[in-house]
Order: sequence, then C-alpha cells, then structure tokens
Amino acid sequence: MSETVEVVAAVAAAVAATPVPNKGDTAWMMIATVLVILMVIPGLALFYGGLVRAKNMLSVLMQVFVIFSLISVLWVIYGYSLAFTGGSPFIGGFDKLFLSGVTPESLAATFSKGVYIPELSFVVFQATFAAITTALIVGAFAERMKFSAVLLFSVLWFTFSYLPMAHMVWYWDGPDAITDAAALEKVVAGAGFLWAKGALDFAGGTVVHINAAMAGLVGAFLIGKRVGYGKEPMTPHSLTLTMVGAALLWVGWFGFNAGSNLEANGLAALAMVNTLAATAAATLSWMVAEWLVKGKPSMLGAASGAVSGLVAITPACGFVGPMGAIVIGLLAGVLCLWGVNGLKKMLGADDSLDVFGVHGVGGILGAILTGVFVSPALGGTGVYDYVTNAVGEFNMVAQVTSQLWGVGVAVVWSSIVAFVCYKIVDVLVGLRVPEDEEREGLDIASHGESAYHY
Repeated sequence: MSETVEVVAAVAAAVAATPVPNKGDTAWMMIATVLVILMVIPGLALFYGGLVRAKNMLSVLMQVFVIFSLISVLWVIYGYSLAFTGGSPFIGGFDKLFLSGVTPESLAATFSKGVYIPELSFVVFQATFAAITTALIVGAFAERMKFSAVLLFSVLWFTFSYLPMAHMVWYWDGPDAITDAAALEKVVAGAGFLWAKGALDFAGGTVVHINAAMAGLVGAFLIGKRVGYGKEPMTPHSLTLTMVGAALLWVGWFGFNAGSNLEANGLAALAMVNTLAATAAATLSWMVAEWLVKGKPSMLGAASGAVSGLVAITPACGFVGPMGAIVIGLLAGVLCLWGVNGLKKMLGADDSLDVFGVHGVGGILGAILTGVFVSPALGGTGVYDYVTNAVGEFNMVAQVTSQLWGVGVAVVWSSIVAFVCYKIVDVLVGLRVPEDEEREGLDIASHGESAYHY
C-alpha cells in the first residue's frame, strides 16, 4: 500500500514539475506572429512598391510575396533546426529537420525561469523573422535583377548567412539550465558565439537589419547601377502606397519587438512603449533635419524616418528605458538621413531603396547604443544574472565591446556570404535582366503583367 502511495506521489510530483504554457503568453505570441506577417505582406511590399517606378511595381510586390513564401517553407524543412538546436557556436544541427520531434506538447523556453510557450508558436514566430530579413534585401537591387536570380540568391543567403547569424546571436539552453556558476559556464559553452560574447539583440538589430543591409549593399555594387541612374528621373511612383506600407510596418513592428519578449508581461510592455517612442522621435528628427536642409518637409522623409527609428530601436527595445528610446530615435532620424544622402554618394552604389542607408546605419547605431542605454543609471533594465536571479553589476565598456562584436560579425559574415552567393547565382542563371527588359520594366518583361492600366 505504501509503495502505491509513493508511486502516486512521484507521478503527481512529476506532473506538477512539468511546466504548462500560459494561455495569455501563447495567445500573445500568435498575435505577434500575425503582426510580423503584416509587416512583410503587405507592409514591406507596399513600402518598397511605392518607391519604385510604376513599370516595376508588380516585380517588387512579387519578389517580397514569393520570398516570404519560399523562406517560410525552408524554415520548416531545415531552417529552424539549423538556427535553434545545439551543434556548434556558429550553426545548429539537424535534430529537428522537418520539425522532427516538435509536437503540440513541445515547449520552448522564454527569458523567465519556469515559464514556457509551445515550441510551435516559437517556430512560426521565428519563421516570420527569417522571411522579412531575406525580403528586405530586394530593395537594394530593385528594378534590375532577374526573378530567378532573386529566388536562388534568397535560398543561398538564407541558408549560409541568416541561419548562422540567428544561431550565433539567439541560441542558448534557456534560463532553467542556469542554476549556479558552473551551470552558466556549461550554457555559455553550448550557446551561439555572439550570445556567449554577451551581445544583446532583443529583436534583430544584427540578425535582421545589419545582416540584410550588408547583403543589399554588396548586391548593389556587384549588380551595378540601373540604366539611366543619375541621368533619368527615378522618383517613387506612389508615395501614397509607401506611406501605407510604412504605417503597416510600424503597426506590425509592435509584434516584431514586443513579441520578441516571448511573454505577455511588463518587459513586453516596455518594448512596446519604446517602439512607439523611438519611431515617433525618429520621424520628427528626420523631418526637421530635412526641413532645415532642403527647405520643405516631405512625406517620403517622414515615412523613412519612421522606419529608421523602428530599425534602431529593434535591438534595444526590451533593454532601454523610454527616454533612452527617444534619444536613439532622435539620433537615428538624423543619422539615417545622412545615410541615404551623404553616405550613399560617398559609397557610390545604386542601393535603389536605401536598404543600407536605413537598415545598415540604423541597425549599427541601435546595436551599439543598446550597450549604452541598457545601463540602469540611464534608465535601462541592466543585464540579468540568472545565477543570482537578479540584475547584475553593469559595465558599460564591456557591454559596448560585446555589442561591437555583434556588429562586426554581422558586417563581415553577411558581406562575405552575400558576395559568394551573388557570384554563384551569376554563374548559374545570371544576375541582371537585359537592358531592353530593364527599360521596358520588370512587370511586363518578367511577369507579363502591369500594375496599372491607363
């Protein structure tokens, strides 16, 4: 009889010890995922589409739409496994190929001990990050790249740049694995390279923005300038749609940033406030700076300013206070305005839709300033110590150094991988459409359709 009681007690203890995901957290992650999808289709597609000439509108919509679909499939087949399983400091393994072993009962760790979400909700949330990152790149070579080349490049770059960066920055065993100093050492040894370096990236400053921006800049150099660039007008054909796209990006970005907390709690609320404040500040600073320099404030400038603020606050949103977020936003608006004007002329590349000027410059700024404004003395959260289960002592020099590691690896890794991928694609299918097709417009030449009928 006593043995039976012991067995029942043991089973009851095991059941009690098994974490049960909170339905509120789970629901929030599903909503956040839908919001990120909204960022890509239609948000990014319309933002980019409005910026190109009318004859290339559908080509941009098609590229973003199909890349989203392509990367979503690849993520489920092998992307998730390579990004979020153990393996090496630089890439995961094949343990969860085809989502093997991932069931409705599987759990994924959050950033709080004892708190979990369904692993499938984490899988689909991260899928949207992979998709939008790859789609961001098309803005740099818009209006001149073969559709087949865009797709082939996307597969290669996603596999060899996005997945390693996601693993290096975000993979670790989770807070419950850290019980003491020895356990922490073990977690660090098995974590991604940049996570182990202490680099903070709440929602993708390095993984998403710098990563995509470098691939875009390399592409702009290798593919060459558009026919007539600098001689013919290449003004946006619909700033109305660009504004709609920017607004959808802003709305969806709340899922992107606050969703990256993986829980519906106070830190998610902090990320939400910071995303609002930084973006609004960047909109204003870009607009005012442009007004002073050019004499008139433009809708394109306001929309671009908003995106620059969204980019810059991404790595910092869950770590800094609202005042830190406003400072980051104000700086991002001015610096990215310079990025798409002065820096662009210095570089000499035809980055069609200013992917590097906004996402590269804004991403680098935000990643570095995360290391500054995370400081509790400046209103930040500090860096949590899972051994003591409290905020640890803060060393700004050490943290900024960690942030520079993240920036440096993202810049170098993505640039090298992108260069090799473009060269492979050029050999296999060719990168650029013929000049006559480029002049005709990719809508008709590549897809046999027109966005508008007059």
